[in-house]
Amino acid sequence: MEEEKEVMEEREVKERVVEIEHPLPCLTESDTQGIIKGRDLFGYVGIEAVLDQMRRKTMKAGFEFNIMVVGQSGLGKSTLVNTLFKSKVSRKSCTPNYEEKISKTVQLQSVSHIIEEKGVKMKLTVVDTPGFGDQINNENCWEPIVKYVNEQYEKYLKEELNVNRKRRIPDTRVHCCVYFLPATGHWLRPIDVEFMRRLGKIVSIVPVIAKADTLTLEERLEFKQRIRQDLQANGIRVYPQNEYDEDTEDRILNDKIRENIPFAVVGTDKEHQVNGNKVLGRKTKWGIIEVENVAHCEFAHLRDLLIRSHLQDLKDVTHNIHYETYRVKRLNESNANGQALSPLNRENGTLEKSDAESHL
Repeated sequence: MEEEKEVMEEREVKERVVEIEHPLPCLTESDTQGIIKGRDLFGYVGIEAVLDQMRRKTMKAGFEFNIMVVGQSGLGKSTLVNTLFKSKVSRKSCTPNYEEKISKTVQLQSVSHIIEEKGVKMKLTVVDTPGFGDQINNENCWEPIVKYVNEQYEKYLKEELNVNRKRRIPDTRVHCCVYFLPATGHWLRPIDVEFMRRLGKIVSIVPVIAKADTLTLEERLEFKQRIRQDLQANGIRVYPQNEYDEDTEDRILNDKIRENIPFAVVGTDKEHQVNGNKVLGRKTKWGIIEVENVAHCEFAHLRDLLIRSHLQDLKDVTHNIHYETYRVKRLNESNANGQALSPLNRENGTLEKSDAESHL
C-alpha cells in the first residue's frame, strides 16, 4: 500500500511539473523557458483563438503563389498546369486565337488569375518559358530564366529598402519551378543537368517526367532510378532538400517524396466515365489512363506536394533561403562599393520594361 501511495504521489508531482525546454537566447543562464500546459492553467485564456484570427486575416487578404514551368515544346506544360488547378490557367489556354510558334529565343511570359475556393483567395501566377530547349544550339538558354528569377528578387529587395514601403509588398518571386523531362527512358540530357544545376541554387526545382504514359511501368521505374543517380552524381539540388527538414515528422514525410522524385505524370483536362464516376483521364484504345489514380501515374503526388502539403513551405524556402541568400549577396556588394544598391549586372540580370507579363 505504501509503495502504491508513493507511486501515486510521484505521478501527481510529475503532472504538476512544468516542462522545461531550451532557454531563449536573450535570457540569462539562470533563466529558463517553460511550457505551461492546459491542465496547469487556472482557467480558459483563449490563446487558441489566435488561429481563428490568423485564418480570418488570411482569408480576407488572400495569398500569392508563383509557379514557373520549364521544358521544351510539346511536353504538356500547359495541360499539366490546367490539370493541377482544374481550370484554364495556362497562358496557352487563356490567350484568344493562340498560335503555337517555336520562338527563336527564350521569352518568359506570365499570366495571373485569382482563384477562390471555399472562401480562400489565391493569386496564382504561371510563368511560361517558350523557346527553352527548342533550338539546334541551346547553349546558355537558361540565362534568361536565371535573369528573370533574380529580377524578381531585386524588385522585392528594392521595395523592402524603401523608406516609405508598402504595407504589403507585392510578391512576384518564383516559389517553385516545375522542370519537365522528356520520357526518353535513358539518362538526363546535358541541357537538363546544366539547367537544374544552375537554377537549383536560386529557386526550388521539382522535376517531373512528362507524358509518362509513353513508358511501361518497368521502363518508368528504371528511368526514375537513372535520373536520381544523375542528380546525385552532378550535385543537383531539387526540392525538398534534406537540410531543410525541421523535425522528424518533416523528415519522414519528405523522405517519401524524395523516393518518388522525379514524378512520372500525365496531364489532361478531359473527363471520362469509369464505373459510373467521372474521372480526369486520357482515353486510349487500351483503356483510360486515370490522371488522379496513383496506380496509373504520380500526378496526385505532385499535386499534393505543390498545393496540399508543401505550398506554404515552398514560399517559406523561397523567402528564408533563396531570397535571403540573394539579399545578403546584394547588400554585401553595396557595402563593398560604399554606396546604395547599384543596378544588377549582366550576370544577375537587369531590370527592363520589356518583361512579357499578362494579367487576367
